[in-house]
Formats: sequence, C-alpha cells, structure tokens
Amino acid sequence: MKIYHDINEFEPVKNAVVTIGTFDGVHLGHRKIISRLKELAADTGGETVILTFFPHPRMIIHPEDQDLKLINTIPEKAELLEQLGVDHLIITPFSRDFSNQTPEEYIHHVLVEKIGTKKIVIGYDHRFGKDRQGGLAELQQLGPVYDYDVVEIPEQDIHDVAISSTRIRNALLEGNINLANEFLGYPFFITGKVNRGDQIGRTIGYPTANILVEENYKLIPSDGIYAVKVYLNSTEHTGMGYIGHRPTINGMTRNIEVNIFDFNRDIYTQPIKMELLHYVRSDIKFESLEQLTQQLGKDKEDVSAWLKLNV
Repeated sequence: MKIYHDINEFEPVKNAVVTIGTFDGVHLGHRKIISRLKELAADTGGETVILTFFPHPRMIIHPEDQDLKLINTIPEKAELLEQLGVDHLIITPFSRDFSNQTPEEYIHHVLVEKIGTKKIVIGYDHRFGKDRQGGLAELQQLGPVYDYDVVEIPEQDIHDVAISSTRIRNALLEGNINLANEFLGYPFFITGKVNRGDQIGRTIGYPTANILVEENYKLIPSDGIYAVKVYLNSTEHTGMGYIGHRPTINGMTRNIEVNIFDFNRDIYTQPIKMELLHYVRSDIKFESLEQLTQQLGKDKEDVSAWLKLNV
C-alpha cells in the first residue's frame, strides 16, 4: 500500500475506485465497505483509494471539544488498511481552508483532478464542502459532467458502521474488551515506545515495560489489569497489562504498563505493540505494597489460566 500525507503527492491512477471517511477502528463495518471497494476495482482493472483526513475534522471545526478520542492512531490505521489490501491511502491535512471549498470545487479539484476518480463508493449520509452542503445528490448530479460513477453504500451498512464505532468506544471505556474486539474483528491494540519508569515493579518481583503513547487523541481503555499479547520487533510474547494511576503508591499520572512473561531484556526506547485480549479486574488501591504484590501474584495466575485456555 502506498501512503500519501498530502493529496498533492498523489498521481492519478487508472480507474481509481475511491471511498472517503475516517475509518476509525477499521472494524467489521468498515471492512464491508473495503470489500466492496476491492470488488469494484477488480471488475474494472482499477486501484483502490481511501481518502481520509488528519487532524480529524471535529478537531478543526470544534477545537473547544477536547473529548474526541480515536480507536486508532494514523500509523495504526495505515497498518490495518494495508493488511486488508488497499492500494492507496491518502491522508489529507484537514484545515478550515479545505473545509471552505464549495461542493463542486471539492469534487472538481480533489476527486477528479487530484485523484482521477472513476468510481466513488459513498454512503447516503456523507457530507462535504463548505457548511457540509455537499452530499450524495451533488456527487450523482456531477457524475456525468466529470465522467465518474457513484456507488451508494446501503443504509444498513452505514448504520452498522456508526453503531459499531460508538459501541467499540463505549465498550473500551467500560472495560468490555471482549465486546470491543468482537466488533473490531481483531484485538484492540496500543502502540508506543518503551519508556523508563520508576522501576517499582522490579522491586516487588513484577518488572514492567512502560508504554509511552505520544498521540494524545488515542483512546485508552478502562483502568485495570488485562491479559495481553506483546510484539517486540515482530516477536510475540504474552503478559499482564496494566492501565491506571497506580493508586497504591499515590501515582499522579495515568500509566500503561506490561509485565511480559518469561522475559528479561533491556528494551528501553524500542517500539512495542500491546493487544488487549481479556479484562481481568479493575484498578484497586491497596493498603501496602505487600498486599499489592500478593494481588499481582493472583492476577498473574488468572491471566496465565485465561491465556492457556484461549490463546
């Protein structure tokens, strides 16, 4: 898959089959759309193109809204779309100037001139252009003028996408990782770099890798202990993940940590990917480090038992 961080980097391709959206989560609902995109490209000898935007339009149009959290970072989304066999991913910087184009300017300059769209796969509720004035009707009206076809995504599929995204976010925030993973079609994961912590875990027999997530828009699930898989330089490990403020030691910041089983290597600054497979328990404040250590022993038993049965 080729990735473009500006639409001006893209050279029009033969029979471009295009869809537009945030594709946050790249979940089962999105995969229906991508499957249709690939079918149409195969039928016409074309190439698939996904046009997405960053920052997310809501971050620009409503900068006062700090609540928006996304299931995937841009690199995570790109990884998932590449796995699905998409040919081209255009990540267009979203700005107020971009949003102020009229619908016809957007269709002419972006979809036709820049991308060379021959088929556009779009939902009935997709809006674009200044004040969101453009939609399916405008695309259909201008299709004969600019020589492209419009393929409408069924309303039920659009409904499934919206419902899935909302339910995934809610499930993650509630610690219902099983439901989130069911809707995603893959285990929810967090990527980052291993950061040096205060090494308290090492002193009580449970050394952890601290995961630094640089993208502040990444949705981080409910605090607690998780059964996880960890990937380091493509090698797979199992472990016990933790998200929380470490209340037993009066922690001031929210940490993401993992105790990797049967592992003892220096991995500071290395990239790490952690898949959350199962929620074990919520975060708890203990009266002492000794009580915390005893609970971590039980947690490790619970995580190991679950992994043995399910992985």
